Amino acid sequence: MTTNSEVTVGEGASKVLFSNSAKLSLIAGPCQMESRDHAFMVAGVLKELCGKLGIGLVYKSSFDKANRTSLSGKRGIGLEKALEVFADLKKEYGFPVLTDIHTEEQCAIVSKTVDILQIPAFLSRQTDLLVAAAKTGRVVNVKKGQFLAPWDMKNVLAKLNESGNPNILLCERGASFGYNTLVSDMRSLPIMAAMGAPVIFDATHSVQQPGGQGGSTGGDRRFVETLARAAVAVGVAGIFVETHEDPDNAPSDGPNMVYLKDMPRLLEKLLAFDAVAKA
Repeated sequence: MTTNSEVTVGEGASKVLFSNSAKLSLIAGPCQMESRDHAFMVAGVLKELCGKLGIGLVYKSSFDKANRTSLSGKRGIGLEKALEVFADLKKEYGFPVLTDIHTEEQCAIVSKTVDILQIPAFLSRQTDLLVAAAKTGRVVNVKKGQFLAPWDMKNVLAKLNESGNPNILLCERGASFGYNTLVSDMRSLPIMAAMGAPVIFDATHSVQQPGGQGGSTGGDRRFVETLARAAVAVGVAGIFVETHEDPDNAPSDGPNMVYLKDMPRLLEKLLAFDAVAKA
């Protein structure tokens, strides 16, 4: 089975297209689902903004942050509660939703509600998890492992395609470089695009400093725009941005997240770069 170069997700007017040659689409939301009210607040802002800008939106949030640096790290509201919120968000706003899955058992459960199953970077080589996600028939977004070269993703893609799923997104989120540091190699974007799948650039996890605060992960949101502009100028199908109204007090990944109030300015700039790159 050959992977699809264009992947469509969602229904009706809220349908989102991911293609390396089409207009940029957005995957965005808070890192961790904190509550129903918070999810609806962020979702409402993003829905209105993307409507004004005319870009596709996939709402993202995690029901469980399973790879916390320490046992004291907050992990989320849990699978059952989060799926109820995702279902209500889809009913209210119409957009498709994305969340991480961590075990084979979660794939079938989550796929009944969620439109895109995301494979965390640390799990991108876990064959049984990839196969289980592929067999749900849902779109799968695979984060490239921080330890993988971009050309190694052809093997990940093959596992998913050979399991019967051609609707795959490949996501760049930086590569490990020494201790507590990630770097983004923009060559990885065209290398993965040449494999035939739409490519996503994760602008916020790319500025992480894993374990950089001792008991938690650090980061530097100042460089989110810099890396996002570079990636969009190269040409990508979508941009992944975690956002929060008060990231410094968020339960996870606060140092990396973009202030919700800054999203309009960021997206306007990225769309300008996107238009030039795909002219």
